[in-house]
Amino acid sequence: MLGFYIHVARFQEDLYARMSRAFPGQSPSQNNSAELCRGDLENLSSRFESFLSIAEANGPKALSELSSELRTRGSSFYLELLQHAWTTNSPADAQGLLALAFLQPYAELLRSRASLKPVSTAHALCPFCLRKPAFGVLRQMGDGGARSMVCSFCLAEWDFRRIICPGCGEENNKNLPVFTAGEFDYIRVECCDACKTYIKSIDLTKNGHAEPLIDELASAPLDLWAREHGYTKLQSNLLGM
Repeated sequence: MLGFYIHVARFQEDLYARMSRAFPGQSPSQNNSAELCRGDLENLSSRFESFLSIAEANGPKALSELSSELRTRGSSFYLELLQHAWTTNSPADAQGLLALAFLQPYAELLRSRASLKPVSTAHALCPFCLRKPAFGVLRQMGDGGARSMVCSFCLAEWDFRRIICPGCGEENNKNLPVFTAGEFDYIRVECCDACKTYIKSIDLTKNGHAEPLIDELASAPLDLWAREHGYTKLQSNLLGM
């Protein structure tokens, strides 16, 4: 999956650059949760088949076969699939996850040009697209570490208190166990026994060279451990992990 992600990341970087050039200096007014306008949707869908070709050539077998099948569905299907993924917080199937991974660079572009306002809620929701975070990050602040959340879609990052569950708002420290493993001693599995969810946080105070997005993906064994112990991930990443 990490090898596949390298190809996905290269495509995303190229798409981000293309969309930046297509809309130079534009400050989109729409919120990321709104429907895509027809022009933007058609512009994006014209690149979707190229993305499917990359997934077909480099993805795991099941994803490769799905991408091959989706390539035969045509532009009308692409428009419908991408619009649905854009407005759905958590796609439930593999084709939805493919569409979400494809759309992520555009969501990031819109977010980078928007004025973010904090969301007033006890739960962790992205201040731009109102989606759940994929992971947390701890950075040095004074004698400890300050925690922030990173959006699972547009990659917005915002401050979030440490002793609180981002899923349900639980604040009782006894119900918020934190686990680590020797191989990933800088990655915290932050669990909640109230709602039985977990989120991984990358502790940069322990490993300042860590790349949070990559390390979240690379630490899949921690996800397996958490699931075996009855916890559900708060939000899957763009690879469905």
